[in-house]
Amino acid sequence: MTITFRTVLARRLALVPCVSLAAMLAAPHAATAQAFPSKPVRIVVPAAPGGGTDILARLLAPELNKQFGQQIVIENRAGGATMIGTEFVARSAPDGHTMVIATTPHAINPTLYKKVPFDPVKDFTMISQLGLTTTVLVVHPSLPVRNVGEFIALAKSRPGQLTAGTAAGNSAYLAVEMLKTMAKIDALNIPYKGAGQALSDLVAGHIQFQVNTLLAAKPFIEAGRLRAIGVCSATRSAALPGVQAIGETLAGFNTSGWYALLGPANIPRETTLRIHDGFAKALRAPEITNRLAQQGVEVVAGTPDELAKIMSLEIRKWGDVVRSSGATPG
Repeated sequence: MTITFRTVLARRLALVPCVSLAAMLAAPHAATAQAFPSKPVRIVVPAAPGGGTDILARLLAPELNKQFGQQIVIENRAGGATMIGTEFVARSAPDGHTMVIATTPHAINPTLYKKVPFDPVKDFTMISQLGLTTTVLVVHPSLPVRNVGEFIALAKSRPGQLTAGTAAGNSAYLAVEMLKTMAKIDALNIPYKGAGQALSDLVAGHIQFQVNTLLAAKPFIEAGRLRAIGVCSATRSAALPGVQAIGETLAGFNTSGWYALLGPANIPRETTLRIHDGFAKALRAPEITNRLAQQGVEVVAGTPDELAKIMSLEIRKWGDVVRSSGATPG
């Protein structure tokens, strides 16, 4: 068979559509991977300034700036038991530039509230479980108690007189309700829009006690402006070794929480992994890991797939807690 110049040319031209098609199919993939981050990265804190979530976000921001090479914008969108800020992220563009630091209310709200404006799993891209939190029962120093047993005795001697303040619907709110139920005490649990506001009122003496993250409460404990009387777990925390676990007095009491990073549903996998990698490196920077450990936060930096499994389990777990405690939104 004689191969002519015309035959060779025809064969080469025949390959052109195939090459173009392959390039067209690869282009979106490549463009997606290169598109993030192309502008400032917004991290929504669905709570008021001053709480544990806000503190965590602002602690991570400088290191995240190094990892992503873009400005990190921390935006507080408080209200609705974290649902206002979380819904905003659910409705944002799925390009990875808008995320939310979710906490246990994300798993609590579907059971606690009759109407939640989003699906806690389907409307989000699971990116990473950032860390596990230590929560602590703290009282104003004017309250004459030093441990959980003394607190329960005092509360029983003053039925309905002691007031707590916690962010509506979060794990701390449920922790107070569980404490009331398990210890058989009558106290008023006032729902606040944010944990930071409740903490300020406690420090000022407007309320007598609350449950809060150690991350938020520890500076006030160290300054003597609050007194820690119980860690909200079955065992003591290395970050606060001199304080008993509430579980030592009330067997089975454990309401420790977590921080997780979520984005809108359908963020491309490559972008999701890029974000996860950046946050993991920031969290594992020695100065950040050590500082968080001192504040009762254990770094996890879990993978997107691990978070997806954990979130489903947490929704079921906290649903059981809500039902057994009889808690209402307040």
